[in-house]
Amino acid sequence: MKKIIAVALIATGIFTAAQSKAQTHKDSTITHKIGKTAKKVGNSTADAATTVGKKTSELAAKGAAAVTDKKYDGKAGPNGENVYIDSKSRYYYVNKSGHRIYTNKSELMDKPSN
Repeated sequence: MKKIIAVALIATGIFTAAQSKAQTHKDSTITHKIGKTAKKVGNSTADAATTVGKKTSELAAKGAAAVTDKKYDGKAGPNGENVYIDSKSRYYYVNKSGHRIYTNKSELMDKPSN
């Protein structure tokens, strides 16, 4: 009788161990997929936030330049940007990141006529 009980306990232990091992593997695979997807979403959200931030900075800088400084008609920056003259008679344009790029008058291009 003791042998039958011992064999039954061993069989139950093996069955339980096999089930718990299979369940752990399944959960870890799903967890891995969820973590991978969350990382992709986080990266794309960060990229979108950076893009929006740069565009906002560019528009704010261009708006501030248009209000405070004089626009230099007839000349353009390297990529066709508007050129402004500040209060110290320095020439600059605003790049895509919203930074003022100061240049010499000789480095400016003629603005294409529309």
